[in-house]
Amino acid sequence: MNETLKVLESRRSCRKFDPSRAVSEEDIQAIVKAGTYAPSGMGKQSPIIIAVSNKEVRDQLSKINAQAMGTSIDPFYGAPVVLVVLANADIPTYIYDGALVMGNLMNAAESLGLASIWIHRAREEFEADFGKNILADLGIEGNYVGIGNCAIGYAASDLPKAAPRKEDYVYYLK
Repeated sequence: MNETLKVLESRRSCRKFDPSRAVSEEDIQAIVKAGTYAPSGMGKQSPIIIAVSNKEVRDQLSKINAQAMGTSIDPFYGAPVVLVVLANADIPTYIYDGALVMGNLMNAAESLGLASIWIHRAREEFEADFGKNILADLGIEGNYVGIGNCAIGYAASDLPKAAPRKEDYVYYLK
């Protein structure tokens, strides 16, 4: 089996990251670059990625996300880096485009030996004043909507094996 297929089959969501291990800037850049190569409707490239490794910003996003979820736990499970994917809602395929970026980010992380998890509520984070201020500070204008947060880092323990695939997952018409 080739390496790409191995990554696709082995990637699992991580719910406990090792706080003592930082993610290198080189790995962050490689993962983000992979995200930019995700397919997009008509090649419009509607998504953008905000790479957050600043602890204070990451912690504030965690707090807003937790409030939206109605909890006080860290929804990012201690991951030191959060890659936020937003997409321009003026493009009809923006949700699909952003979802494909999220998939590329998670698979790229796996290929580099890093763990990841998709965390929802990026929309709520960037509807909040804090998120709006991040966009303004970065000079980002437009109708951007949060699609997801890709939390990355090193797993604190082994990740579970994949559950067996359901029997009625695929149908063939030949």
